Amino acid sequence: MSSFSNPHYMYLFDLKNGKKKLAYGESPEDALEILRIRLTDEEMAEIITDSYVKISQRDLQKYVSLLG
Repeated sequence: MSSFSNPHYMYLFDLKNGKKKLAYGESPEDALEILRIRLTDEEMAEIITDSYVKISQRDLQKYVSLLG
């Protein structure tokens, strides 16, 4: 079964440096697991895992300047 049969969402997680990290997944937890595959342990340690906002792709341009 394709992973596209389940809806996926975009999440902006707060970073300790004040910036935000963009992630994509079925849930915030899924999005963090996907980030764990891509990022180093040091990069993951910068993410505040319980501080996030769910956004739509349409609104992504509003947040580009906040990404870190």
